[in-house]
Amino acid sequence: MFKKYIPALLLFCHSFAFAQSPAQKLERAYNNLIGDEQAKYATTALVVLDAATGKVIFGRNENLGVSTASTLKTITSATAFSILGKDFRYQTTLAYSGTLSPEGTLNGDLIIIGGGDPTLGSWRYEQTKEGYVLNEWVKAIKAAGIKKIEGRIIGDDSIWSTQSTPEGWIWQDIGNYYGAGPSGLTWRENQFDLHLKATNNSRNPVTVLKAVPAMPYLKIVNELKAGAEGTGDRAYAYLPPLSDIAYLRGSWALGISKSGISLALPDPAFDAAYRLQDTLTRIGVATTTAATTARRLAAEQKTVPAATRQLITLSSPTLSQIIYWFNKKSINLYGEHLIRTLAWKAGKEATTKNGVQVELNYWAGKGLDKNALNIIDGSGLSPATRVTPMAMATVLFQAQKENWFKDYTNSFPENNGMTLKSGTINDVSAYAGYYTASNGQKYIMVIDINNYSGTGISRKLFAVLDALK
Repeated sequence: MFKKYIPALLLFCHSFAFAQSPAQKLERAYNNLIGDEQAKYATTALVVLDAATGKVIFGRNENLGVSTASTLKTITSATAFSILGKDFRYQTTLAYSGTLSPEGTLNGDLIIIGGGDPTLGSWRYEQTKEGYVLNEWVKAIKAAGIKKIEGRIIGDDSIWSTQSTPEGWIWQDIGNYYGAGPSGLTWRENQFDLHLKATNNSRNPVTVLKAVPAMPYLKIVNELKAGAEGTGDRAYAYLPPLSDIAYLRGSWALGISKSGISLALPDPAFDAAYRLQDTLTRIGVATTTAATTARRLAAEQKTVPAATRQLITLSSPTLSQIIYWFNKKSINLYGEHLIRTLAWKAGKEATTKNGVQVELNYWAGKGLDKNALNIIDGSGLSPATRVTPMAMATVLFQAQKENWFKDYTNSFPENNGMTLKSGTINDVSAYAGYYTASNGQKYIMVIDINNYSGTGISRKLFAVLDALK
C-alpha cells in the first residue's frame, strides 16, 4: 500500500524544493557553510542584493567589518573610474638639463620625470614594454643630437613621497612581487625574477641560477633550503624598499616545475635610470657619472636640476585598460598607484592615507557610512583593511548606473560561472561581483570568510552562491 504513495511523495518533495525562494536556498546553503568544521572559528559574512532594486535578498553579518583581501579592488577601481574617468592616462617625460654643444655633448643630466604611471616598462601592453620604452627614449636622444653626456641619468621619482610601502602591509609580503610598493617612477611593474634550482647537495641546497634582468647592484643572500618533492614554492624574499640586500628564506622543492620566484624592485626609479644608462653605453653614448634618483639626491641635500628641454613624453594606456589587468590579474601595485593618484589629482600630498580619505569622501557623498569602510590600502593586501559586505555590495550596485560599468565588469574574472572578483590572503577568502540567473534575475553578491581553517574553502563558498543558480 505504501508503495502507491512513493511517487506522490517524491513529486511533493520536488515541488517543495522548486518552490523555495532564493532567500530560503541561500539560508540553507549558508547554514551548511557555518556548520562546517572549517568555519568553526571563522567570521562568515554574506549579502545578496537584487541588482535591479538594491533590495537585500539575503544577508548575514553583512554589516560586520571583515578583511576583504583583493575584493577591495572592486571599490578602488570603481572610485578611480568615478573620479579620474575611464580615459585618464599617466604621462612620463624624458628631458635634459644644462646645454647641448654643437658637437653633441650634453653638459647636464638626462632626467626621466615620473608621472605615477604603474605601467611604464610593463609587459602587458605593447606601448609600455621595456624594449619599446627604451627604444623610444634612445630615438629621442639621438634625434636631439646627443652623443655624449657629461652628467648623470636621473630617475625623478619626486612627484610622490619616499614612502613606498602602505601602512599595514606585513614583512613576509614586502620584497616579493605581489608586495611591490608604488613609486612616482615605477618601472617594469617594480619586479624582477630569480631562477632557482634545488639539489641534494647539503652545502648548497638551492642555487640561484640567474636574475632576470641581471641585477649587478643588488646582493642576494641565499638562505633557502631544498624542500621534499611535491612541497612546492615556499620561498620568500626579504628585501626592504630602497635596500640593496635581499635575503631568500624558506624552501624550494626538488623537482619543482616553476623556474623561480619574482621579487620586488627595491628602487624602481634607480633601475629605470640604470637600464637607460646601460642601453646608451651599449650604443656608444657614454655618461660620466653613475645613475641616481631624486630621492637619493634629496638624501644628499641636493636637488634635481631644472629641465631645459623636453625630449619625449610617453602616455600610459587608458584607465580602462589599466583596470582590466588590475582586477583580472589582481595586481596590487596598480591599486596602490590608483589610491595615491586620487590624492594627487585632488591637490593633496600623494600618500595612501590621503587617497583613502578622498575615496571615503566620495562614497560618503553617495550615502555610504564612512565607518563601514575602514580602508588601509588600495589593493587589499593589508589584513588591517576592514569593510562591511553591505558597503561593498552598495558600491557594486551604484556602479551599474555609470557609463564605465561595462569596462568595470569586463575587468572581473569569471569564478564559479559568475562575474566575481576573488580575494585571498592568510586565512581570508572572499568573492564579490555579479550573476545573472537562467531566468534573467540579476544579483549582486559579496561573500567573505575570515579566520577559517584548512584548505579548499573556495568550493564551499561557491556552494553557497550556487543557491542562486
